[in-house]
Amino acid sequence: MSVNAHRMGGPVSVISNRPSSAEAQHAARAHRCPSTLRRMTSREFLVWRADLIRYYAADISHATGPLPEAALEASQRQFTELLPNDLETEDHWLMKVLDSTGLAIGTLWIGPHTELPGVAYVYQINIDRSARGRGFGRAAMTAAEHLASEIGFTELSLNVFGFNERARRLYESMDYRVVAVQMTKALTLDPVAFGIAARA
Repeated sequence: MSVNAHRMGGPVSVISNRPSSAEAQHAARAHRCPSTLRRMTSREFLVWRADLIRYYAADISHATGPLPEAALEASQRQFTELLPNDLETEDHWLMKVLDSTGLAIGTLWIGPHTELPGVAYVYQINIDRSARGRGFGRAAMTAAEHLASEIGFTELSLNVFGFNERARRLYESMDYRVVAVQMTKALTLDPVAFGIAARA
């Protein structure tokens, strides 16, 4: 299960106001593979920030097709806007995901939704490659829901790139529902062939 492709943004928006019909089943799965959270250290933040900017730029380029340089610039700009004070940015929780032994196996970034009052937003979640496929992604999302609830949020929202089918299936299985789908198309038509060439 790849859970590293939910990063700062993406074209499919999903939201949850806590699991409903399958809550007991999901809780049982998470209990078998529990995850806890702790704040990142300053050193961990610096490494995470560099990696996230690079990985998110690759996702932007993959999903929408801009040149790598433009995607990297967009990634850096969005990161600076969201975390102007880095690790000390108010109302943002930059966490390490821990397994049952306390070993760090991933990262989680939660903050307020920029447009929906009372809604928390998962800006990024990542499970290390060595720990994937063992239920830690689901357990980390369960821990994220508990954290958001304890902070006082009533809903948890996230975006996932359309090409990440595996992550989408995870969120859907946890009762996240799609609330918006953003679609894009590269325009490669020849304007001359359609008689709309720019005049000199």
